[in-house]
Amino acid sequence: MFRTPLTLFRTLAIAEAVSWTLLITGLILRATAGLDIAVTIGGGIHGFVFLAYGATAVLVALNQRWAPGPAIVAIGSAVIPYATIPTEIWLQRTGRLRGPWRTEETSDPRDRRILDRMLRFFLQRPWVLAVLIAAAVVLLFTVLLIVGPPGGRD
Repeated sequence: MFRTPLTLFRTLAIAEAVSWTLLITGLILRATAGLDIAVTIGGGIHGFVFLAYGATAVLVALNQRWAPGPAIVAIGSAVIPYATIPTEIWLQRTGRLRGPWRTEETSDPRDRRILDRMLRFFLQRPWVLAVLIAAAVVLLFTVLLIVGPPGGRD
């Protein structure tokens, strides 16, 4: 399904933008119709997709060997409503999303680093990687739910 870093990153960038729409719609419904549940639902979906996008951005940045600047822009774009879409377009146009998953070692000396070896190990086992990332996102999401929303509870 996600045969390239581009397809995975693009899917999550779009999902993050859609989740912003759900959150903003929930905020509008709460303000105009008193539907507090709309923010709970929209905010919950947005929070989960936000974390999944961040994990995806880190994974793709490692695979593509981005410098810190583009990685920070990609991760940070989730904080600004709808910014993941222009960020994905920029990364695509600059060639940063080009190429396959790095599942095989090459003659590049960086391929012998521990981080690259671990990345290859998990990329060769995509279901294991997907389960681990999903578990990490669920765990972080749960912790954040327990901590409470930004600004505290009303």
